[in-house]
Amino acid sequence: MDAEITLRVDGATHQLTLDSRTTLLDALRERLGVTSPKKGCDHGQCGACTVLVGGRRILSCLSLAVAQDGAEVTTAAGLAPDGELHPVQRAFLEHDGFQCGYCTPGQICSAVGALDEVKQGWPSHATLAVSERPALTRAEIAERMSGNLCRCAAYDGIVSAIEEAAG
Repeated sequence: MDAEITLRVDGATHQLTLDSRTTLLDALRERLGVTSPKKGCDHGQCGACTVLVGGRRILSCLSLAVAQDGAEVTTAAGLAPDGELHPVQRAFLEHDGFQCGYCTPGQICSAVGALDEVKQGWPSHATLAVSERPALTRAEIAERMSGNLCRCAAYDGIVSAIEEAAG
């Protein structure tokens, strides 16, 4: 069954008619030509497809596009309007937070979302005192980023980049 939806992706509004079973990832890549989010495992296990929806990070391979009708979707490419890099993107470059680059867009979106979660005071499994604002330790960052795999093992650079971007 086809459905008509509207998505605002990286600042541009798109009207789409698509099969109601289409994932947000497939709508982005196959219908809109937005290739920043990657199709890694297609099972929500690698994080390569991570995007921000309404500012919160989600795995786009596990979300139906129709469930995001009217949503504001931001990909790693959308974090750099007019070519001005987001602080997380700059930090990834400065700390070698990537090697092959395949997972990098998902890592960056996840990092931006994780930093916002910390700013809002959301605890994670690694947060020692859940009644207090989480301290952004390397262990806290690693826990928050644990859903994003890097097959090249650039984890040390990724964590260092997130530490720097957090200020």
